[in-house]
Amino acid sequence: MFTIFKEEKVITAGILVFLCLSVLVRLMLAWMYHTMIRETDNMATTGNRLLKQCKVKFANCYQLNGGVSNIPVFVDKFLNRLSFGHLSFDAWYHLSGQCMLFSVIFAGVGICKGILDGRMLGEILPFYIASFLGLYLYFSLSALVDIKGKRRVLKTNLIDYLENHLSGRIPVTEQDYERLYGASKLPGRRTVELMPIRGRTAQPQEMVRETGREVFSTEHEMPGKMEDRGMAQQDETSRVTEEELQALLQELLTV
Repeated sequence: MFTIFKEEKVITAGILVFLCLSVLVRLMLAWMYHTMIRETDNMATTGNRLLKQCKVKFANCYQLNGGVSNIPVFVDKFLNRLSFGHLSFDAWYHLSGQCMLFSVIFAGVGICKGILDGRMLGEILPFYIASFLGLYLYFSLSALVDIKGKRRVLKTNLIDYLENHLSGRIPVTEQDYERLYGASKLPGRRTVELMPIRGRTAQPQEMVRETGREVFSTEHEMPGKMEDRGMAQQDETSRVTEEELQALLQELLTV
């Protein structure tokens, strides 16, 4: 009865190829969503590229607009823009269904060709069996991986992290930045550079001793040496300021 598959090799290959593509696309999407859900349990140190983009976009939007009023909408827009290659996740999801339909269409073409060739029902029955088994495999696998359910879980985890964790850390980091450097370095806002922490935490007596030592030494030094020492101290102060700024920004991006 199944000799018709050998006789109609092109139709049989079309049924199997599109069925396998449909199943593989569903499994790929399920694996990617599962990976992102697992990474949301530790968003502070996640290595997922898409989740890092989500954190950076949220931080930029929060700082530019003074907060994000509707975080669920932000997360929905982020999930709608998720893509693999040149196609979005939604496009891959619908492409899986289209591949399954093409598999059924090839089975229908085989049935019609068998009827036109005068074959009996028992001879074309394998195409019916192949189409029904393919549909059963497709729908059972879709229910098992539950891509829409994984998407909802991912959305819930992202909203929880952005609303209850990251949004509370950004203002604190900005306040620390302003305490260190006088004001946030935003466009159109003047900044005042303050003394680094190391300089401000020095003991008063040590500062007096160092000041007296510097005054005593500057009285006996040449003007050229005094200028060189001033340039060296300025370079050291700017280097300390840059290191503290980099450490603070790194802490903001890794929270």
